[in-house]
Amino acid sequence: MRDAVPVLDETTGRLPSFDEYVAARGRALWRSAWLLTGDRHRAEDLVQTALLKCWRRWDRIADAEAVEAYVRRTMLTTYTDWWRRRWNGELPTSELPEPAPAESTDPGLRQDVLAALARLPRGQRAVVVLRYFDDLTEAQTAAALGIGVGTVKSQTSRALRSLRASGLLEESDD
Repeated sequence: MRDAVPVLDETTGRLPSFDEYVAARGRALWRSAWLLTGDRHRAEDLVQTALLKCWRRWDRIADAEAVEAYVRRTMLTTYTDWWRRRWNGELPTSELPEPAPAESTDPGLRQDVLAALARLPRGQRAVVVLRYFDDLTEAQTAAALGIGVGTVKSQTSRALRSLRASGLLEESDD
């Protein structure tokens, strides 16, 4: 289930500030980026780059309902641009970043999901992440990706067929 998205402040009638939005949605955005990229560090880079692009234009967003769609679309466009350019913007450093907090889910299952998602074509992966991990409707997914609802349905069908056939996500009797 998606985290609550801050919309118009009922008392002041204003859009959320950039800081408020990032505080409320940052973790969910990172999760989506991680599922798209399959790599913790690339996911962090993707979220930071997308949020920087949004921050530069934050004052131009006129509709509170458009905030989530604008940020998500920026992140997906950035992701698409990266794999088209084969971008590798990471630079070696002598200081290691702080480790991410441990997730409470089974690490084996998490690795299996990541491996299965990595085998999908990028378009199918994006549809699966938006539909099933970000809990968007078919119409919202289509709008976020700039494709038709029929394409979302066909990509979802193909992706689920591939995931079932991968053998990585078989149910256990535990």
